[in-house]
Amino acid sequence: MAAAAARCATRRPCPRWRRGRRRGSLPPGPVMAARRRRAHVRGSMARQGAERAQGGPARRGARRGGPGPGPGLRLLLLLGAAAASLVGAQVTSETKEVPENKPADIPCLAYRSGWKSPRIEWKFQKGSSLVLFYYGGELTEPYKNRVQFSPTTIHFNTVTREDAGKYICEVVGDGSQIAKSEVNLIVQVPPSKPMAHVPTSATIGSKAVLRCTETDGSPPPTFRWYKDSMLMPADPKTSLTFRNSSYTLDPATGELVFEPLSGFDTGDYYCEAMNNVGSPQKSDVIHMEASEVNVGGIVAAVVVLLMVLALVAFGIWFAYSRGFFKRKDTASKKVIYSQPSHRSEGEFKQTSSFLV
Repeated sequence: MAAAAARCATRRPCPRWRRGRRRGSLPPGPVMAARRRRAHVRGSMARQGAERAQGGPARRGARRGGPGPGPGLRLLLLLGAAAASLVGAQVTSETKEVPENKPADIPCLAYRSGWKSPRIEWKFQKGSSLVLFYYGGELTEPYKNRVQFSPTTIHFNTVTREDAGKYICEVVGDGSQIAKSEVNLIVQVPPSKPMAHVPTSATIGSKAVLRCTETDGSPPPTFRWYKDSMLMPADPKTSLTFRNSSYTLDPATGELVFEPLSGFDTGDYYCEAMNNVGSPQKSDVIHMEASEVNVGGIVAAVVVLLMVLALVAFGIWFAYSRGFFKRKDTASKKVIYSQPSHRSEGEFKQTSSFLV
């Protein structure tokens, strides 16, 4: 007690003893109380965040019979369920090439023999068009007399170029199993005779475009160009024969562009279409002449035109000077009346006349 009194006498903090508190502890001041409140708030927020992550509030609301999840959450749940049902879906794809007017078998790789009572559908897609091929246990009208159906395949008696496209087989089992297979059918058709579009004459230094077209081949053919019966390479700089030319060649479109055209490019041109089906087809030979601009001819034509204009102007002046274009004066008709002379009654004779 004496020591405590001495500390109090030196103005040091003096402990106060109260009943029910730990010995030597001080009551919380304003700073400590604010810290405890902030810690409590942070703890509450952390617990609420953990409950939201675990779906706690939704479960508590369901247990209490309160409102269920909102429309947005219900939509997410439905989409999740739909995605879960497609998790087991299997998709396979392949490409099949068949010559035209030959039989063809298109397999349904999605079919599973272990599935009970599977539902099978076939669809045909060509470009942006999609039509049902086999639906409701039967073939659709355009294919009834041309196709035989089995669970594992469809058989064409003969295929034409119109049958080229994508065939989609979808199989759905009783246990919500889903499988899908796609076969891209290419009907092989040899190319027909291509058409070469070559200008017969072109000016040196200008741009000249040569085109080769063919519409029957399947798959689409590629094109090659020949000049004077020599194959033109894709890059002229790689050939000693064509290194003086400046052109670009696109085998997919069959377009040959000279820019600029030179005198060396004069020659006989033809193109060839090929798609590894049948033999390559060649177009007709067309001669292209690369010529300079005929400055002398242009000057002569201008001089002749000026002379013609001068002659026409002189002829018009001469005609005016000779009076050929003057109007003739037309004399108007004049009527001359004379005064009637004195005559007796009952006597009549003509006393006036006209002169025209």
